Amino acid sequence: MTEEAGKRPARVVVADDQTVVREGIVMLLGLLPGIEVVGSAGDGDEAVELVAELAPDVVLMDLRMPRCDGVEATRRIRSDHPGTQVVILTTFADDDSLFPALAAGARGYLTKDAGGDEIVRAVQSVLSGDAGLSPGIQRRLLERLAEAQPPPAAPAPAPDGLTARETEVLELIADGLSNQEIARRLHVSTATVKTHINNLFAKTGLKDRAQAVRYAYAKGLVRPPTRPIT
Repeated sequence: MTEEAGKRPARVVVADDQTVVREGIVMLLGLLPGIEVVGSAGDGDEAVELVAELAPDVVLMDLRMPRCDGVEATRRIRSDHPGTQVVILTTFADDDSLFPALAAGARGYLTKDAGGDEIVRAVQSVLSGDAGLSPGIQRRLLERLAEAQPPPAAPAPAPDGLTARETEVLELIADGLSNQEIARRLHVSTATVKTHINNLFAKTGLKDRAQAVRYAYAKGLVRPPTRPIT
């Protein structure tokens, strides 16, 4: 909240196309501390005009309105009048309503069952630079963001067509393990380890374990040991 806004009530415009609802919200806000209603609008176009005329701190914006809906009005207000914040106050809490409104620049989102204290907190939050979201809306937003995270990248394919087991055996060779030690580590027989080694040698053209170690480092399958600082 700016220093000036902190010394006076937040100047609020209410936008809702239903007269009874709009007047009820205005009456409720008139009883709340720290809020001064400076105007009310019956649709998005009128809300944008009032913002240009009155320069309020916050618009409490309904979503479903004729001529210009709340999302488009929010986009225009935030583009042309960045000093005015928008808090959505609507009946609808579905994702198709929530996310377009937030993408348009709304900093708060409440449903019309919100109490007076919750509205005051949302107004104060957006004026302080925070988000004025109800706990349920915050949870939904976090869930959507989590769903939108890209899947983890698939591991890079092993070189020269090596199987996952052959690659594992090669890494253990590079670690200096003998065939018997590799067998114990992988819980297989020594004969199985030898078969894997013969297969990976054939695929890579390697002739001995020394070449296998150099190959494993060259292909980035293992990292050279870090030299201790003396």
